[in-house]
Amino acid sequence: MKLLSHHLTGNANVKAAMYGFIQADLLAQFHVTIAAIPGTLLDKLGALGPFAEIRRRRFDTVLKPYLHTWPWFEIGRILSLKGGFEGLTNKETGRFYIDAVVQNLDRHVAQSMENAKGKGITGVYGYEDTTLFAFRKAKELGLECIYDLPIGYWRTAHSLLNEERERWPEWMATMPGLDDSADKLARKDEELRLADRIFVASSFTANTLKDFPGKIAPVQVIPYGFPTVSNEVRQYEDFNVKRPLRLLFVGSLSQRKGIADLFEAVKSFGENVTLTLVGSKTTEDCPALNDALTRHRWIPSLAHDAVLKLMREHDVLVFPSLFEGFGLVITEAMSQGTPVITTDRTAGPDLIEHGKDGWLINAGSTLALQQSIEDILINPSTIQAVGKAAMNKARQRPWAIYGRELAAAVKKEI
Repeated sequence: MKLLSHHLTGNANVKAAMYGFIQADLLAQFHVTIAAIPGTLLDKLGALGPFAEIRRRRFDTVLKPYLHTWPWFEIGRILSLKGGFEGLTNKETGRFYIDAVVQNLDRHVAQSMENAKGKGITGVYGYEDTTLFAFRKAKELGLECIYDLPIGYWRTAHSLLNEERERWPEWMATMPGLDDSADKLARKDEELRLADRIFVASSFTANTLKDFPGKIAPVQVIPYGFPTVSNEVRQYEDFNVKRPLRLLFVGSLSQRKGIADLFEAVKSFGENVTLTLVGSKTTEDCPALNDALTRHRWIPSLAHDAVLKLMREHDVLVFPSLFEGFGLVITEAMSQGTPVITTDRTAGPDLIEHGKDGWLINAGSTLALQQSIEDILINPSTIQAVGKAAMNKARQRPWAIYGRELAAAVKKEI
């Protein structure tokens, strides 16, 4: 088998997948909008402050022979965002709205596939919202369609998150994903129907696909890997000294991530707990969010290395998400020796043994979250024990293992 794959940016899981495919001699082409290879002029440009975004699109030199780039629409999107040209990036109407950029890439890939088949391509590995045109063309050409669903199925999301309208009506403005158009949702369903095989990164995501109204391809769960664990010994502060428990949240500031529950849970602890939040607002039009942020330390954006450093400086990462395909911040924190409280609607159950290398709670339960924090305050020695166990778990599953497991599964005949 020889694969063609494509993605808007090539984030951590996509890179690990492509490197795994290369090692298994599966990859023939990888299409992306912007790619910076170390040592190139583009990569050097990314070292300059105004062009730092380029460094987020950095790929190992091993991928260079497989790369095909289609940068112009994505450059337009980045410049529009930085220049404040909101009309060009408006949801589902702007010329450089993210879906328009993705569809432009997808169309270019579809147009190239006939030629790619002539060079030996036998399958397409595509990601949600990015691969409809490529999958349609693949079916015409008799190529296999392999689908990667990084977040749970949309019908389940609507069912679960609509419950928040009653629980936290004042927070609904933070969940714009519930307002996707009928056309976009139909495209998601068509991608799933066209898929011959489906890969997901968590059991929760797999379970959401039971809500698909029809027959779909076999689904296989392969959890993502962990970032590299530093050889530097993690230092844990003696919790017997008079200082507050330092909690950290990393993610978009949306009730999909359970932040209303988080704010409510920490209220009762007063000065015994501090909360730092790293993440951008999904909207400026949520008074409840704006008010809550004034009571805590908020950092709208940080470079990845700075986020990892901040994780090491905090006692616990709290990630009370209500709907998550995986939750990369979970593995990032664990790799830094920072224990995690997360929910049953993330990859937590696939990664964490409750009470040993992290803590699992029921999604949407403010009381359960509050109780988990209180247990740590009563037994502060658990932070070091659970943090070290989390770091050991991270050492056992680096990103390379995910790439190898995915490649082996793709190679395997159905």
